[in-house]
Amino acid sequence: MTALITRDDLVAAMESDSVTVVDTLGGEYYAMQHLPGAIALVRADVDTLAPTLLPDLDAAIVTYCSNPACPNSGQVAERLTALGYTNVRKYREGIQDWTEAGLPVEAA
Repeated sequence: MTALITRDDLVAAMESDSVTVVDTLGGEYYAMQHLPGAIALVRADVDTLAPTLLPDLDAAIVTYCSNPACPNSGQVAERLTALGYTNVRKYREGIQDWTEAGLPVEAA
């Protein structure tokens, strides 16, 4: 089971530039809106793209998707952990919670 991170803790980690945020929705969803600085990585691409996008196995990584009902963030987090990443957490509430809190997003 992937550890969770709260919105407040994620904001603090992003402000201190101590986390890599991973958008697991990808495609048009990522293009429309994503958390500031987030990289897109969907489950189908984890094995091939993670070594390049996320070269440090010990770096702090947070995955997210749309909301608690979306399985993508958990699937990507579990796969990253299986590949040897040691500090992966999931922002379960996702971008829906982020935008409802009035926090900024970016578009591709």
